[in-house]
Amino acid sequence: MNSFEIGLFIQQPKGYKAFIPSKFPPSKGFPMPKELMAKHTEAVRLLGKLDGVTQLLPDRNTFLLMFVQKDAASSSQIEGTRATIADVIEAGNAEPRNSLPSDVDDIIHYITALNYGLKRAEDFPFSLRFICELHKLLMKGARETQFSYPGEFRTSQNWIGGTRPDNARFVPPPVDDMMLALGDLERFVHENDRYPALVKAGLLHAQFETIRPFADGNGRTGRMLITMYLWSQRLLESPVLYLSSFFKQHQQLYYERLDGYHQGKVFEWLDFFLEGIIETARSSIKTCVGITELRERDLRKVQALGKTATESTLKILMQLFSMPIVGIADITKWTGFTAPGGYKAIDRLVNMDILTPMETGSSSYAKKWVYKDYLDLFTKDS
Repeated sequence: MNSFEIGLFIQQPKGYKAFIPSKFPPSKGFPMPKELMAKHTEAVRLLGKLDGVTQLLPDRNTFLLMFVQKDAASSSQIEGTRATIADVIEAGNAEPRNSLPSDVDDIIHYITALNYGLKRAEDFPFSLRFICELHKLLMKGARETQFSYPGEFRTSQNWIGGTRPDNARFVPPPVDDMMLALGDLERFVHENDRYPALVKAGLLHAQFETIRPFADGNGRTGRMLITMYLWSQRLLESPVLYLSSFFKQHQQLYYERLDGYHQGKVFEWLDFFLEGIIETARSSIKTCVGITELRERDLRKVQALGKTATESTLKILMQLFSMPIVGIADITKWTGFTAPGGYKAIDRLVNMDILTPMETGSSSYAKKWVYKDYLDLFTKDS
């Protein structure tokens, strides 16, 4: 595939080479080869299919939370976070266990920023200001490798790998060049209509990761921008396409393709990116179909109970779709039962193979139950 000049490594006064981006996009653009356009066509087809399947989901907002949590966990794990989607769910329990990983907060910050951005993108232009708002919510009060200046573009040099710029794996542009590159990026989003939206999303992410305009949190912010841009373009009626899980599964290749992008291997990056859209859309379609089938199966189980038991059990089941790991405090909160009544409701759900006990402690106070078949829909490929 063709190579393009995305930028050059230029010697800096302090003795290291930094990457200085060229004008973006180049004046001749990126003429897309046929095989890449064929992959783009397939990605668009699958997005349309995903959109149709998503529209069949009852109470879509309930299920969207799980997609958001999955993306937040995967994106944070790429940066070294060990907490999982299950830890995030437990953190939202009425009585979360004390032994949750401390870095679960990374994922919670990501969820807060992502939810804010999805709402904000409905009536606010995709801009540098918008990116800074996302970063502020992502990083303010969050764990960081260095002070991140939440919501502010960096005012000093950063780098990737190594202990200083002269032994780093990659040195992004110095501040003045960074600001010029950010201006190009913002104009590209609003003024350049020669590329399909999926291709623009891929170029946006790679160029942002090349510029790395924040002191910390660039990877998570950059992955969030993919979702924000696709959502702003209304390619889907519901935001259920998140690529972080794909990037996590292929993390080494993800880094290699971004490094190759710096060297001008733009089409190799776009090929990988579009493959991510295709694979993620297929996975999301499968998940949505699985949700519908599981919901219908378990509704039938609950509706076979007596009238009184059906009412309270149905109330719990509907809540489990947004919080599939629970403790007794959650059940009593949802139903208004006392603890004995809550345990009876849990036993009923266990006997119906809806809930499964989790080993989270020796005392009954610490015990949790999981809606395993449902949680598995979001974790089996993680």
